[in-house]
Amino acid sequence: MVEPHLTFWDFIDYVQRNYDLLLGYLYRHILMVLSGVGFAFLVGVPLGAICTRSRALARIILAIMNILQVVPSLAMLVLLLLIMGLGSTTVTVGLFLYSLNPIVRNTYIGLQQIDPSYVEAGRGVGMSTMQILFHVRFPLALTYIMTGLRISAVIAIGVATIAPLVGGSGLGREIYAGINNGNSLRIFSGAIPAALLAIAADIVLGFLQRKLRVDNRRSKNVLPPTPR
Repeated sequence: MVEPHLTFWDFIDYVQRNYDLLLGYLYRHILMVLSGVGFAFLVGVPLGAICTRSRALARIILAIMNILQVVPSLAMLVLLLLIMGLGSTTVTVGLFLYSLNPIVRNTYIGLQQIDPSYVEAGRGVGMSTMQILFHVRFPLALTYIMTGLRISAVIAIGVATIAPLVGGSGLGREIYAGINNGNSLRIFSGAIPAALLAIAADIVLGFLQRKLRVDNRRSKNVLPPTPR
């Protein structure tokens, strides 16, 4: 059966008629991404810091991250499905594993790029190792860490669209329903919001990254010249 010619207004009409359904899919999509990327951030930043303490540990951790990154997303979700069964939890764990590499690697690189003179200055004023880490090293590496978070968020939003294949929800449900039924409107109604969500996440995180740059924060603390 040949699908009738569809226009942009047909798409708008479909979205208006199914607004509540699509909004629910969008909410669950965002929730899965936030959970997966959030856990990856909480685990990945400390792992990146650990990598700077030992070259042997860095080689092991980064090798594991590389393996996780090269495994196709669908294959990873299927492997997790065999262990955890169907459901959104399987998807969240998959997003967590897939989001780790950019965060770990960028945290490690950011901490490695810090000028040693800053660390020595911290030691000179009596800071402990943990104080130097949180008050000197992490703030200076924040731009790199945010880059890893941006990459992870965009990747996770895309990977989450295949969640229905392992029992998950989100915008992928609308995409696969459209594929199964040969309905282009349903495919577009899932794919377009997912693409816009990825673009929005990149813009918002990029804005935060620029705001958190050390030179930007330092420039705001500079006193204006005294008028003569």
